[in-house]
Amino acid sequence: MKAWIIRKGSTSLDGLQPIERPDPAPAGREILVRMQAASINYRDQVIATGRYFNQEVAVDTVPLSDGAGEVVAAGPEVRRFRTGDRILGTFFRDWIDGPPPAVGRVTALGQSGVDGVLAEHVVFHEDNAVRIPGYLSFEEAACLPCAALTAWNSLVTQGRIRQGQSVLTLGTGGVSIAALQFAKANGARVIITSSSDAKLEKARGLGADELINYVRTPEWDRAVLEVTGGKGVDHIIEVGGLGTLARSFQAIGVGGKIALIGFLAGQEGEYATRNLMGKWARLQGIMVGNRTMLEEMLGAMEVNAIRPVIDRVFDFNEAPEAYRHEFAGRHFGKVVIAI
Repeated sequence: MKAWIIRKGSTSLDGLQPIERPDPAPAGREILVRMQAASINYRDQVIATGRYFNQEVAVDTVPLSDGAGEVVAAGPEVRRFRTGDRILGTFFRDWIDGPPPAVGRVTALGQSGVDGVLAEHVVFHEDNAVRIPGYLSFEEAACLPCAALTAWNSLVTQGRIRQGQSVLTLGTGGVSIAALQFAKANGARVIITSSSDAKLEKARGLGADELINYVRTPEWDRAVLEVTGGKGVDHIIEVGGLGTLARSFQAIGVGGKIALIGFLAGQEGEYATRNLMGKWARLQGIMVGNRTMLEEMLGAMEVNAIRPVIDRVFDFNEAPEAYRHEFAGRHFGKVVIAI
């Protein structure tokens, strides 16, 4: 079979290279999946360039955590699936339900030593896959295991969003756009930021209520307070990290919830914790979610006919170009690779 790998010690996208491998075979409770599509997350960029928690890839590794395909063979003990089923893999292995396991007790696909899904065939344990709703394509389903579930966990599972509340999403990447869609499905008011007016107009088309260009308005936290009458927002999808957290502390309202998801704006910065304390607000770390959350999210998406937003689909042999497109920040929503 054909696959892509990140070479051991890679510190640039030059380490992403095509290879040929023998087709894998399922055993026991494993399923063999003919992959049809995969999507790229920001996490995949920092893994490929040796910046994922400042660690280089220790062994050659198939990248990407998010993929969808068709079951083409099953081990003799498989009960949850059969040949022909359309599935998507879970981001984490073996986290089915309940609270997050202790650090180091659960692993995610596509990181050093844990092969991901950018290959023609992938073997999954049957517990680490779910069925794709019939209305979604393989390309759409491949957008969901990481980015969409992170947004769902932030707003629904942990955030317990309610109708009439307000949500601030930073940027227009996969997590932020999914959060916009879930927030609107729950009857919330959405404020979104971007450096691009064109992207903001696309967000308006998805239902965003207030648009803030943070290049023209670098003090976007003040703009958030202005459009909320000084109250601040109930939820913030904080993908920037320390580079934006100080302003999120200003923009959050009394009793609000900040979902800390990423570090797109850098891993260094200053923040005044008293702003959070004085508002009785909560800073919640979010690391994707478990299989049960994914199944609940898929059910809600089907009821509301929510489709993930795909910016562009690249061919399998264009994987490096797909990475570069995502890395350049030109995308709105998700970047997908058809396998």
